[in-house]
Amino acid sequence: MATKSNLQIARAAYQPKLPKALQGPVKAVEGAATQSVGNQAEIKELFPNTYGMPVITFEPGEKVELPAFNVGIILSGGQATGGHNVISGLFDGVKSLNPANKLYGFILGPGGLVDHNYMEITPELMDEYRNTGGFDIIGSGRTKLEKEEQFEKGIEILRELGIKALVIIGGDDSNTNACVLAEYYAAKKYGVQVIGCPKTIDGDLKNDQIETSFGFDTACKTYSELIGNIQRDCNSARKYWHFIKVMGRSASHIALECALQCQPNICLVSEEVEAKEMSLDDVVTYIANAVAARAAEGNNFGTVVIPEGIIEFIPAIKKLIAELNEVLTDPATGEPREFANAEEQIAFVKGAIAADNLAVLESLPEDVARQLCLDRDPHGNVQVSLIETEKLLSRMVATKLAAWKKEGKFVGKFGTQHHFFGYEGRCAAPSNYDADYCYSLGYNASRLIANGKTGYMSVIKNTTAPAAEWIAGGVPITMMMNIERRNGKNKPVIRKALVELDGAPFKYFAAHRDVWAKETAYVYPGPIQYWGPTEVCDQPTMTLKLEQAK
Repeated sequence: MATKSNLQIARAAYQPKLPKALQGPVKAVEGAATQSVGNQAEIKELFPNTYGMPVITFEPGEKVELPAFNVGIILSGGQATGGHNVISGLFDGVKSLNPANKLYGFILGPGGLVDHNYMEITPELMDEYRNTGGFDIIGSGRTKLEKEEQFEKGIEILRELGIKALVIIGGDDSNTNACVLAEYYAAKKYGVQVIGCPKTIDGDLKNDQIETSFGFDTACKTYSELIGNIQRDCNSARKYWHFIKVMGRSASHIALECALQCQPNICLVSEEVEAKEMSLDDVVTYIANAVAARAAEGNNFGTVVIPEGIIEFIPAIKKLIAELNEVLTDPATGEPREFANAEEQIAFVKGAIAADNLAVLESLPEDVARQLCLDRDPHGNVQVSLIETEKLLSRMVATKLAAWKKEGKFVGKFGTQHHFFGYEGRCAAPSNYDADYCYSLGYNASRLIANGKTGYMSVIKNTTAPAAEWIAGGVPITMMMNIERRNGKNKPVIRKALVELDGAPFKYFAAHRDVWAKETAYVYPGPIQYWGPTEVCDQPTMTLKLEQAK
């Protein structure tokens, strides 16, 4: 038996709060028919059995006796705090419908379904994981459910275990796969429902129906504590510029939220860089100007927050990466091309890409250019997170400042420290917000199952209000989809949510950043609090509060 910390022991007793609508029997209220956010005709053709379904809202209803049924659950993709509470909410929800119901977890992600690797989640096991971070109850994996043979292998074990519904907890790609699986089982009339839950710390699985993805709150609060600690040290030693990269490859929600919480001297927002068509030198100059301005006031220190995916948002580099992803994918198989060695791969790239992209590639520092040519993820894409952007930018800023010093335009010193906050935020003990939100998402999923729904995402809304006032229901996954180019092919995917430059969170940031850049206006959020005043313990992210004008 593993030893538990005092916090784990005390936290296990926490009972997450539920929306009033889920505190007893429910009835499903259906809205109008829906359509996808883009490419309506193509999405409808691909998903004829799950397209156009209505948005569902749950209201208190009359108790209905249901025969016993079993449910399966999968944790898909990277970890995000709150996964265990989704499972505990689902567990309690299905047991409340009928104590004979069973919940089975598939081990290490979607691969567990295909490989028939599973375990029953018992009350004793569930109690070990309530209100804890991580996905370690059953583990997670990145196997994509895309092929018919995978679906057929899955139905074998689902039938063997008497599972009538499968809940897939994941991000946009995982929930796209959930939608494809729901459509396949519906078309085959297999009688198995598929429900999704919105997970990703990056915060880019959100829209008019999904206020936030779970794990974002806890991750941002964890990173903000660390950034605040660094800022306190920075303001104590007063001799370093700290370049801090945070997770967020496809969007800058984490960087922006941390900036709103901590007020660093500089925060880069990838979406703004792209909208302004900034070059890499433009970004470097922007940082260097702030460093020089503070140095002129005698302040040779500061903090810079950088989203990990910023390099992909610089238009010239984005264009280069898009072509690299195309040429390094075998058009016949859709899989990454094979090469005998690194030098052969680099030579192939340089001979295959357009002249303007080659010029951009050759303008980059040699180590960065080499990473872009070589390092690929399992799907053939550039591994942007491996590029040490924080070091690249600080190195280029140092070079520019050295030139300015010779010209008399820079009078200070420029010492640097580098940090990358990634895994630190993915499995922290959930904040009260994430504990409540995730438990509600899981419990809500049980009600979608009880109401016979498939191809739906479990959604909880109005989450800046007290939990009792939260709104529970479901949204057709097809409603969030469009067609995008992926690995050389057009594919149906859930549209990612980027930082909106005309949205309230960015506008607030933009209105204050010039003051933060010049002054030392740091905020020190401190660690996540679990007990105490609601204004300390139960607050949602500043992003949510600004979006909902709370």
